[in-house]
Amino acid sequence: VADHSKSTYLELQRKKVHRYIIFRIDEKKKEVLVEKTGGPSESYADFTASLPENDCRYAVYDFDFVTSENCQKSKIFFIAWSPAMSRIRAKMLYATSKHRFRRELEGIHYEIQA
Repeated sequence: VADHSKSTYLELQRKKVHRYIIFRIDEKKKEVLVEKTGGPSESYADFTASLPENDCRYAVYDFDFVTSENCQKSKIFFIAWSPAMSRIRAKMLYATSKHRFRRELEGIHYEIQA
C-alpha cells in the first residue's frame, strides 16, 4: 500500500478534506494507489459516476447523516467494486488483496461488496 494512499485516507477520516477516495491496484508496482478523490461538497451520485463500469476498484466513502436526535454524524464505508463486466484476472487480484489493504485503513465502519 503506497504511503500516499494511507495519508489521503487519513485526510478523509480526520480532516474531512475528501468525500470519497477511489483506489486502484498498480500491477507493475504491486501497490494500491489513489486514482481519484472527491471534494467534501461532492455527492454520492458524483462518487458512483466516478467508478469504472468495467474494472475493479477499492473505494472509501464518508457518509454524513443526521440522527433522530438531530445530531450530525459520519460513517466511513469501504467498498470493494467488482463489476460483472470486469476481467477475471482483475476480480481475482482485487479479491485476494482486499483484506490486506482493508487492514491498513483504521476506522472503517462498514464494508460493502458491489
